[in-house]
Amino acid sequence: MYVNISPGDLSTLIHDVTVSGQTFGVYSGMTQMLTGGTNNTSLFTGLTIPVLLLQNTVDIGYYSVFDGAILQQNVVSNFIFSSTTTNPYEWFVFNTVDSEFNAFLQLSSYFIDWGDGSPQQQITNYSPNSISHVYPNVNSEYTITMYQNNPWGNTTVSKIIQVPFVNVPNFNPQGTAYFTPNVGAWTATPISYNYIFTGDSVNVVSAQTSNNYTSVPFTITGLTSSRITELQQYGTNQYVLLLPVKKEGVDFGIITDINLSYTAYTIQDVNYIDFADGTTIYEIQSSGLIEEWMVAEPLVKDELLLGVAGQAEIQSNVFIERGKNSAYERVQRIGEVDNLGDLIKYGYRFFNVI
Repeated sequence: MYVNISPGDLSTLIHDVTVSGQTFGVYSGMTQMLTGGTNNTSLFTGLTIPVLLLQNTVDIGYYSVFDGAILQQNVVSNFIFSSTTTNPYEWFVFNTVDSEFNAFLQLSSYFIDWGDGSPQQQITNYSPNSISHVYPNVNSEYTITMYQNNPWGNTTVSKIIQVPFVNVPNFNPQGTAYFTPNVGAWTATPISYNYIFTGDSVNVVSAQTSNNYTSVPFTITGLTSSRITELQQYGTNQYVLLLPVKKEGVDFGIITDINLSYTAYTIQDVNYIDFADGTTIYEIQSSGLIEEWMVAEPLVKDELLLGVAGQAEIQSNVFIERGKNSAYERVQRIGEVDNLGDLIKYGYRFFNVI
């Protein structure tokens, strides 16, 4: 994103200059504003640029189901922190880096900070497949930090642990991952992501249902239009109290109360109240998202379909040559076919379909 800044739009560029007893507001040069501060720093302060992002579901693009055969992107700084109840004060760091990248990893150096004040430890090898550290025999919380330094940036993975270790569910199994680039406009600016929800790593339908977040069922109410006419019956008394109305042999609705203030009725398990002033409210019990409505399938975004909300559909024109026939023969023959197969075979290939 490029932003052009005009001196005329920045009031901070204006400073007062007095000439012959008269004071004028004069614009400073952009060079002065960019380097005129202490140690050649910028004089810009409090500069904010509003950015309006207009996006809807169409802009997201089209996602299609795929087989899930993908590779984890971060295979060069992948570690697991763990302990056991047998030795609850000893913690281990396992290297799970893809072995195919060993030559690539020669450009990286690794350090670990155990978070208890001990010196930062450089990692040169794992013996046999992990390194360990023993914490003091006190109940405390520590942050283990793994650093990967390489020519293009620094990757940091932090993990908060409880000592001594107890065998309880860990609600933040992946810790917090940071990346700090060494070059570019975002040099020394860390980027982080905190894995705080099991759905980040394990996609199961049961984790997405509404009952995980609220008590179900819950009540939904709102304003709507009256539907009382759908319960209207034949005869002089068109609205009969407590008489079920059936459609196709199934109970469709029932009027539960009629008085001077309101009329209450139920249609397909939705409760309605029509007030005397013409206002209608509805009330229904909802369970939100349930497992029967969802299927867990991996999705992939097709970059070629950016701005498309649906799957691409290939269409082609069908050209029909009428063949040998009288100039006065009615074209209504084409009304005798209802699919492409019949059109091709009609009348011993009466129509030449290209």
